[in-house]
Amino acid sequence: MISIVIPSFNEEERIERCLVSLVQQDFPREEYEIIVVDGGSKDKTREIAEKYADLVFIQTSPKVGGARNDGALRARGEIIATTDADTILPPDWLSRIRQDFLDPEVVMLYGPVKPIEATIKNRFYLFLANSFAHIGYLTGTILFTLGCNSVFRAEPFKKAGMYRVSDAGDDLEIAHRMRRIGKVKFDRKLFVSFSMRRYDQFGALKSIYEWFYIVFHGGDAEKYQYTKREYR
Repeated sequence: MISIVIPSFNEEERIERCLVSLVQQDFPREEYEIIVVDGGSKDKTREIAEKYADLVFIQTSPKVGGARNDGALRARGEIIATTDADTILPPDWLSRIRQDFLDPEVVMLYGPVKPIEATIKNRFYLFLANSFAHIGYLTGTILFTLGCNSVFRAEPFKKAGMYRVSDAGDDLEIAHRMRRIGKVKFDRKLFVSFSMRRYDQFGALKSIYEWFYIVFHGGDAEKYQYTKREYR
């Protein structure tokens, strides 16, 4: 079984399209479960999620990484996939995941992203991000993973300590711990559609700069807009 863990917070406008894309997979429905871990939404997020998900509950651990960990601890699957409430998954997403995990050495899988808000600027930024991810993977220098499109073999993931709760970069940091345990694979055809709305709101270049500063320098992350993108 594959367990899909989705953190959410005030996503009533977007979570339904995410969940619809998951129930419309070309994959047997009885072979995967959908888990929505909510950060205490004040809107109808949980009510909408309950129409599609197998399990919906309020998180007890802080931040997005903590929500993903809460979901992983209640997951029944041997494979745990993480995505976001404003992401749209292609119909073959789970099939590709299953195929990639036929290799018993693979403990983590990730793939590229494309923008839902497909402006020229957003397509350009994500082209650069995907190229950076592919080059980093091929050279073994950096595993540029995103929580909206990451998949783990459950036992190695828990053995590694799961996500480290932080203001930014928790989805990148876990990949470097996972590769100490086994093979981390980049599947360049494992695309998901990623929302750029927060980058459009706060400014893509500023958000990228703040993300890199928080990840590599630490410090007072609370002063940055990147950490205030409506998730708790």
